[in-house]
Amino acid sequence: MKVKICGLNPVRDVQLCLDLGVDFLGFVFYKKSPRNLNPEEVKELKKYNKQTSSFVAVTVNPSNDFLKKVVLRNFDYIQLHGSESNERLKEIKSMGIKTIKALKIKEESDIDNYKNYFDADIVLFDTPGMEKSFKFPENLISKLPKGNKYALAGSISENNIENIAKLGVNFCDLSSNLELDKQIGYKDHHKIKKFIKKVNELKN
Repeated sequence: MKVKICGLNPVRDVQLCLDLGVDFLGFVFYKKSPRNLNPEEVKELKKYNKQTSSFVAVTVNPSNDFLKKVVLRNFDYIQLHGSESNERLKEIKSMGIKTIKALKIKEESDIDNYKNYFDADIVLFDTPGMEKSFKFPENLISKLPKGNKYALAGSISENNIENIAKLGVNFCDLSSNLELDKQIGYKDHHKIKKFIKKVNELKN
């Protein structure tokens, strides 16, 4: 089971996630988000030894200027939540950036949209709630394509990850369910440790 944790703070959360072997560490660049980072905070990422982990810039319709000034210098992947086409993905990849394309899934017919993004390195199936942690419909999980290229987001937690794994998911993306109960945007390190412990138990 691969794990991506999104909405991290460069100072507070990174070393813990690296020590726990989290596969993908996500950092949000979206001004409407309570987890939004400014470019000054990104400088902190240079201090870390990523080991086998990858850093991901989470964006909505990013400009080429942002890609060149922020992403290329600091991140392994860019996650795209906007109206980007497959052609735009190819353009971004040609700059030397790996891509994660997020798709909003409301009903079964939405799943097939992944076929339009064959140049994406990873396809993330998400709920329309995005950062609001809507639960992904369980009846649709088993209908998602299988493999390491496909990830699932949407109200995943320590309590349901075992059942999700049984439905064939082996790549999950979490954010708000790993935060302090009364502080949006602040990760609860105890919750992160418990979740990774549960994932490791499933592997064994």
